[in-house]
Amino acid sequence: MSPPANANANMDEKVLQYENFINEVLKRDLQKVLEQRDAVYEKISQYLQLKNTIQSLQESGSQQLKTDVDLGCNFYVQAEVEDSSRIFVAVGYGFFVEMTHDEALRFIDKKTSQLTAFTEQLTKDSAKIKANIRMVLEGLRELQGLTDLPDSRRDVF
Repeated sequence: MSPPANANANMDEKVLQYENFINEVLKRDLQKVLEQRDAVYEKISQYLQLKNTIQSLQESGSQQLKTDVDLGCNFYVQAEVEDSSRIFVAVGYGFFVEMTHDEALRFIDKKTSQLTAFTEQLTKDSAKIKANIRMVLEGLRELQGLTDLPDSRRDVF
């Protein structure tokens, strides 16, 4: 005997609710976590670029520095720094702190290790969200009575 039409309609409604949950909640959360992780990677990249610049300044031994400064919209102006022994480092929330090269290098090492730990946590969070998506998809598959997909097509993303 086939199930009553009301049961099929109820099951179809549940399937739509789970699909909406995946698309509206889980995938959006996954996107936010991945974007946040990418932003943190960008910060790490900027700190490492600053570290390389400081190390090259230390190796050159010169106090004077000539550089191009971006004024915005890719408009550059040449600048000359008389004494580059102290620099301003962005420490977060729009604050800058004047530091010597050695202080800046120590700060950069601490900050990059902190940011790296944060990216690891974000990676774990994204893995949990992916696992939740997979679990809901498996539940939908069972609810609809579908057979398992071949291994080559099982990737969720």
